[in-house]
Amino acid sequence: MRRIIQRLIAAIVLSIGIVAAAVGTSYGQDKVVRIGYQKYGKLVLLKSKGTLEPKLAADGYKVVWTEFPSGPPLLEALNVGAIDFGNTGEAPPIFAQAAGAPIQYVAYEPPAPKGEAILVPKDSPLKSVADLKGKKVALNKGSNVHYLLVKALEKAGVRYSEIEPVFLAPADARAAFERGAVDAWVIWDPFQAAAEAATGARTLADGTDIVANHQFYFSSKKFLEAHPDIVDAVLAELSAVDDWAKGDIHAVAEQLAPSIGLSVPVVEVALKRQSYGIKPLTDAVIADQQQVADAFFALNLIPKSIKISDVARRPGS
Repeated sequence: MRRIIQRLIAAIVLSIGIVAAAVGTSYGQDKVVRIGYQKYGKLVLLKSKGTLEPKLAADGYKVVWTEFPSGPPLLEALNVGAIDFGNTGEAPPIFAQAAGAPIQYVAYEPPAPKGEAILVPKDSPLKSVADLKGKKVALNKGSNVHYLLVKALEKAGVRYSEIEPVFLAPADARAAFERGAVDAWVIWDPFQAAAEAATGARTLADGTDIVANHQFYFSSKKFLEAHPDIVDAVLAELSAVDDWAKGDIHAVAEQLAPSIGLSVPVVEVALKRQSYGIKPLTDAVIADQQQVADAFFALNLIPKSIKISDVARRPGS
């Protein structure tokens, strides 16, 4: 118990430190775009390519980048006004909206169901999702894999209350997984590909025929209302990077691998499970995201019912 409390305190301190640092970068900057990113994805590619800075400099804007370990603290930073733009998977914005965060969905990526999975050790006796009943399952609370676990259990006829969720950040979950402290781990790429390569982890289920696993891009409501043209400029540069990425996955893997500390082959596996094409929100995608919100509310994972359409930017708006 003491170790769990220490980890929680460390996680809180880390999140506070990240948010405080992000807020601090905004002081004295009248025209700045503060972008939150994670180690993996199109935003980190955009940062490394360096094409956004000159584009926005022409309009008198500076770009400030802040790295986050996962989606939930990134959206908390957006909630408190520490960043203006970022991206996460499906679940974090559900929790953020339910908590009153002023987020606005501005774009999405097509489904990438193979980019997240429920893993078990290579010698595990567990053979199916149904076997998770009564077992300890590690996951990052409020992340995209939270929904994968909920829906995979539902499909297998296991109630969410019949497993023991163990909420851990990816690094801690990997350690718990390797030492046998948990029976399964629900995780996304590139951590998924890394675990498969390093430990021989087996997949009980990925998102195929269970969840879409969309990636979403967000702006704060305040920033979007004041600077819609700048949001559009960021999305345009993201689309350009996306076009480059899908055309040369090996080159992208070579560029990303050093910054995320993984081998090129592992990153290449993860990139091939990604989706490409950054698009405006559609009614169908909003409806899919509403299903995620409704499922979390039904399980009392969020405190109130929410409407995704209330915070979704439509094309042309």
